[in-house]
Amino acid sequence: MAASVWSGYLTFGLISMPVRLFSAARSSHVQFHMLHRDDHVRIKQQLYCPQDERVVARDEIVKGYEYEKGEYVVIEPQDIKKIEPKTTKAMEILEFVKSSQIDPVYFESSYYLVPEEAGQRPYALLTRALEESEYVAIAKLSMHNREYTVFLRPMNNGLMLHTMYYEDEVRQVDQFGKTGGIELKDAEVKVAHQLVEALAADFDPKKYHDTFEENVRKLIQARLEGKEVAAVEKPRKLAPVVDLMAALKESLAQIPKKPAQRVEEAQRASEVSATPRKSPRKKQGVA
Repeated sequence: MAASVWSGYLTFGLISMPVRLFSAARSSHVQFHMLHRDDHVRIKQQLYCPQDERVVARDEIVKGYEYEKGEYVVIEPQDIKKIEPKTTKAMEILEFVKSSQIDPVYFESSYYLVPEEAGQRPYALLTRALEESEYVAIAKLSMHNREYTVFLRPMNNGLMLHTMYYEDEVRQVDQFGKTGGIELKDAEVKVAHQLVEALAADFDPKKYHDTFEENVRKLIQARLEGKEVAAVEKPRKLAPVVDLMAALKESLAQIPKKPAQRVEEAQRASEVSATPRKSPRKKQGVA
């Protein structure tokens, strides 16, 4: 079983339940080591003190905060312990908000919140309440020498916990959202909607892959086998769109039709061909 990254109590009013946190996702990629080019020996990184002109051991290292250029105040581990908030072992729900009100830009990391045996009943109660109310819970949690604002949401009969960035950590870009008062034609918007619908699909994470990671693994295998790897075709240089409507229509035409759409069109075509045509009336002669 995976190791938990935090254990403590989740409090909900006067209700408390023992819980554990487990990482829900982590990045995965090929790792390279730094080697000496001449003999392929792995390079070691050492901690060097330029003042003493020697390598220092890790037990000689302390943490320091630079309050002025070249001036530091030393912070010892026991000092950090003294100021740890109560949220290091107790996660208190502060309020409930609608999930639609939380912008994804605030999302940071995801965890599974799992109850201990003694907390299963209140855990199930909170999960059901969130499922039926469509609210998420906002709480505070301290771990890894930091206090996080987190939110809890129901998923698959359990609770997911997501740490969030604070408001002052979300950066603002002055140019963002400023389109210079561009006016769009109704026809352009209509074709853009058609393009979106043509590419619409249900979300399935299994469909998406890191092609660069796959290419790196192929490169490694080729090197092990003494083979060369064919270069990936580079994208052609794109030019700015001059005729937006023409580009939209061409894009729409190049999208392969979905199976359901092809079946529907075939059915419509067969219905048209199966409809008996009416015989033209013969002109009556004038007596």
